[in-house]
Amino acid sequence: MEAIMKDLIINRRSIRKYTNYKISKEELTKIIDESLKAPSSNNLQPLKLLVIDSDEAKRTLKTIMPMNQLQLETSSQLVLIFGDTLKYERAEELFKLAHEAGKMPLELIERHLTKFRTQQIDPTDAKHIASLHLDAGLFAMNFMTLARYYGYDTCAIGGFNKDLANEAFKIDSRYVPILLISIGKKDDEGYDSYRLPASIVADFI
Repeated sequence: MEAIMKDLIINRRSIRKYTNYKISKEELTKIIDESLKAPSSNNLQPLKLLVIDSDEAKRTLKTIMPMNQLQLETSSQLVLIFGDTLKYERAEELFKLAHEAGKMPLELIERHLTKFRTQQIDPTDAKHIASLHLDAGLFAMNFMTLARYYGYDTCAIGGFNKDLANEAFKIDSRYVPILLISIGKKDDEGYDSYRLPASIVADFI
């Protein structure tokens, strides 16, 4: 298992060209479900995912993504990740579900909700938006790793017009577009990128 995990992480490549293999809705849903086990700030799970699956949806995406056309045209699907700027409004409903599943005691729920009620949260605040990007990144890494586990490859794409994404797909403005990930069966090997070693990046203090 250790060798498998190391391979999934260390040998991941950004794949830009895919075969015409179509991942089923059921299998992709399973990958997404498992990827959603990623941690999030206060466990508020603020993500909204839009799976670009149909030819029509791909044509819409093309209008806001002038580059990365090979991934768009050949991938099985693309997953567009949004973050909910009003995530705290969902807290009570979410915690109720967690309690019903036996995952969260009532006293912990009340403690969290009391804290949220006393906070003055600006949904446009840079720190608040940054937390959504962090949560999206944690999900994205899970998704790309699990995709490899199930025999697929991915490419993380930031190059699309985020200012037009909500309008193009009729998504409420409370959700901010963060990242796009293509997925499919690879039709090339990608390339091995250089990564800085820990000796340069990490300081022990």
